Order: sequence, then C-alpha cells, then structure tokens
Amino acid sequence: MPTKKKVVAEKHDVKSVLAALKKSRSVSIRREMAPRYGVHTEKAFGVSMATMQALAKRVGVSHELAGELWKTGWYEARMVASMIDEIDKVTPAQMDRWARDFDNWGICDTVCFVLFDRSPYAFEKIAKWSKRREEFIKRAGFALLACVALHRKGIADAEFIRCLPLIENAATDERNFVKKGVSWALRAIARRSDVLKRESAKLAKRLADSVDPTARWLGKEVLREIAKTRK
Repeated sequence: MPTKKKVVAEKHDVKSVLAALKKSRSVSIRREMAPRYGVHTEKAFGVSMATMQALAKRVGVSHELAGELWKTGWYEARMVASMIDEIDKVTPAQMDRWARDFDNWGICDTVCFVLFDRSPYAFEKIAKWSKRREEFIKRAGFALLACVALHRKGIADAEFIRCLPLIENAATDERNFVKKGVSWALRAIARRSDVLKRESAKLAKRLADSVDPTARWLGKEVLREIAKTRK
C-alpha cells in the first residue's frame, strides 16, 4: 500500500512575504495609487487588495512577523502586517508607534478596520489621536471611532455619546483626509441606534448651521446620510 506523503506547512518570514509581494506587483496598480485612489507612499510594489488578503490568509497569524513586516516600510508589507497581527498582543505603545508611521489614508484606515478596532485600548487612542495635529494620526482617531462603531456591537451608547465632543471640536479642520474621517465617524455612530441617531442629528444640525464652511459641509453631509436611513 502506498504511503501518504507528509504535507509540510509552508513557513513564512519577512523575505518570503516580500518576495511574494514583489512577484505580484503591477506597474499599472502602482501608477494609479496616487492619482486614482489618493494613496501617496514612496515604498509600494503595486499589489491588489485581494492579493494581499490572500497572502495574509496563507501566512496565518503572527505578532512577531507582523512587527517585522511593519519595520520594512513597504506599503503592502504593512497592510499584510495589520491582517496577520494578534490583537491580544498589540500594546498601546505599538498602536502609537504604528500611527506615527501612517502616511496615507489606505494604511491608516486598513489598520483601524482590521486590527485596532478590536483593541481594548481603542477608546483611549480615539481620545488621544483625535486631538493630534498630524493629519493621518488625527484621521486615525476618527477612522478608529468609525470602525469601532461599525464593528463592536456590544458597546453602550454612552461610550459613543462621550465621543461626540471630539467630533465637534475637529469639525473645522479643513484638511481633506481629516474632515472625511470626522464625517465617517459621525455617520457610523448615527447608524448604531435610534438614540445615537438623534444625538448625531443634533450635532450635525449645529454643524450645518455653522459659519465655518468645513463644519457646515460636514453637518449637511451627515444630515443627508441620516435622512436616507429614515426612508
């Protein structure tokens, strides 16, 4: 009787992951990252999101490898790092360290969406980052708030009500990626419950009536979104 061949699990390290990303690179994707998608970064291969997700699935979870991939500085390596990291090993110091490296909305939002929003330190970082001056750290504060609102169903409304002043205080920041992050956060909060929809609408109305053009834009956008959910 023929014996079955033993299947050896594929092992991955920084070199193998970078090699896989380099092999999957696309000149057209790299060329379009900035002009088409607004993702500005100096170190990128040009790899599709689907390919990065498939690679992360093959690699499996590894906090240590995630940290090493992040240190490479490559956009795609950092994206994969966020997908394979282990949330119970992610420290507040790591969150701050990675946030300081955010240089475009793509990496900022992905890290918040697939990793940081599951952290027990999420609200602590929301409060901290939302007051920072740096564009992508500040965006991270509101992107993280939006992601927590969308993904963490068991959190009490009061936690999000306490975040509304952070949104109001940032509503006059006219920088594109910040104001869109603030808008995303308020719209996500409004979707959680009737109570939060009412509180969000009150804030959005105040912003819509503001003399500040950025706050007025933000308020009107959120009110339009809330109106759609009532139909």
